[in-house]
Amino acid sequence: MTTDAELLTVPEVMARLKISRSTVYDLIRTRQLASITIGRARRIPTNALTVLVHHHLEEAA
Repeated sequence: MTTDAELLTVPEVMARLKISRSTVYDLIRTRQLASITIGRARRIPTNALTVLVHHHLEEAA
């Protein structure tokens, strides 16, 4: 698996963005952060995290 297709857990996203668990789930719920569910596990592709950050940077500019 390449780094482009790496899947992150919610705690990993929390650590990378330094935000709370509920904020991560709010971003997922409002479709600002793409995710997939495998069984009962929620996973976030690293490229979805990149898209979210770039979107927020563009909004701030």
